[in-house]
Amino acid sequence: MTKKFILPVVVLAGAMTLSGCQIMPKFFTPAAPIPANYPGGDGATVKPVADIGWNEFFQNPDLRETISAALNNNRDLKTAILRIEEARALYNIQRADQLPTVNTTGGLTMSRQLLAGTMRENTVYQVGLGMAAFELDFFGRVKNLSAAALSQYMATEEARRAFQISLVGEVAKAWLTERALAEQKQLAERAYKARESSRDLVKKRLDGGIANALEFQQSESLVQSARVSVLALRRQHALAMNALMLLTGSSIKPTPQTATLSNQLITADIGAGMPSDLLTYRPDIRAAEQRLRASQANIAAARAAFFPRIALTAGFGLASSDLGGLFDTGARTWNFAPQVVMPIFDNGRNKASLSLAQIRSNIAITDYEKTIQIAFREVADALAARATLTEEIDAQKAVRDAQFERLSLAQARYQNGIANYLDVLDAERELFNAEQALVQSQLLKLTNAVDLYRSLGGGFTEAEK
Repeated sequence: MTKKFILPVVVLAGAMTLSGCQIMPKFFTPAAPIPANYPGGDGATVKPVADIGWNEFFQNPDLRETISAALNNNRDLKTAILRIEEARALYNIQRADQLPTVNTTGGLTMSRQLLAGTMRENTVYQVGLGMAAFELDFFGRVKNLSAAALSQYMATEEARRAFQISLVGEVAKAWLTERALAEQKQLAERAYKARESSRDLVKKRLDGGIANALEFQQSESLVQSARVSVLALRRQHALAMNALMLLTGSSIKPTPQTATLSNQLITADIGAGMPSDLLTYRPDIRAAEQRLRASQANIAAARAAFFPRIALTAGFGLASSDLGGLFDTGARTWNFAPQVVMPIFDNGRNKASLSLAQIRSNIAITDYEKTIQIAFREVADALAARATLTEEIDAQKAVRDAQFERLSLAQARYQNGIANYLDVLDAERELFNAEQALVQSQLLKLTNAVDLYRSLGGGFTEAEK
């Protein structure tokens, strides 16, 4: 072996020896700070909710069409997708540092020297391949930075999935709110017409000397009250339509209210499963875990900065003082320049960087634990509400039916001269309030089902498509 190859061999042998000295992080996730079971939950489920796509969970065709429009047009979702592309590009840039960069080089060097009273000019033409300052990653600094970038990319992808699932839930709740307001508006308009008919009847009785002016004014007051309710609900319904259009990113025409919320099949029944399933299926928890992994990789990279950094600069090509003889035999040239940089005194920069990385890792741990706790509470709250909402709706239906019977009796008693008109007015008001409250209860039950679906990671598999 010739002497000119001794140095490269020694460097490569050293690289193989030191390659086992890389500082790699020990990835860990803290124990989930939540109970093993949900309060009052039985853990029963046919299959993980995350495997139930929104097309399967939502049964109403109009709702499915609205969600599809939102997924295609929502600007915030498009921004989230672009964030993924940004994170992927950053990861690819960081990963490229693990491999040497080889460039084609070419140049002309001209110099003039005064030697022994004679001015001499030198011209050298060069062409070849060059590798500039490639770091031999003995201690894993570059590899850990690449791992951190990969985890950040994965966290961004999980955040996109979480946003998509959240968007599906928000669109569904906005659609349900719009439908509930349309139903309430329809009830108010019906009540308004009924009260106008009742007022006209009282006016005839007044003209016939059977009713008095007070009864007429009371009926007129009830008509105007119904008119206020109609106008308020029209305004609220218009605002709900605007919110829905913002979420879907497209114009939506109001559809006729052909059936009440209680008479439509809108959502499928789902089970809660176990709290441990959240760690697997909730994208926001998975994103927090990836951020935790990135922080741990950054700690390892900060530790590697305390050790020597070795970089290689090399080149191989042709050189000649004559351009015409550049490619002749014997014009070959090469260079090999390893460089070792050992930190000795940096005013505490590396130490501060390591401390910063450790603090950020502790923040990431806290964020991971908090994300799990929030997810657990969301599911627990949804389960607690689901446990009573069905009974609440049944009770509200009983109230409505009782108020309907009360109104019928009050009207009969008034027409027979047994009761005064105030009893009829009071019964009409209470029936209207009971009907409106029933719609609100039905809306609450449906939005609770949507919240439970979302909080369990519903649509996770479909969100990957």
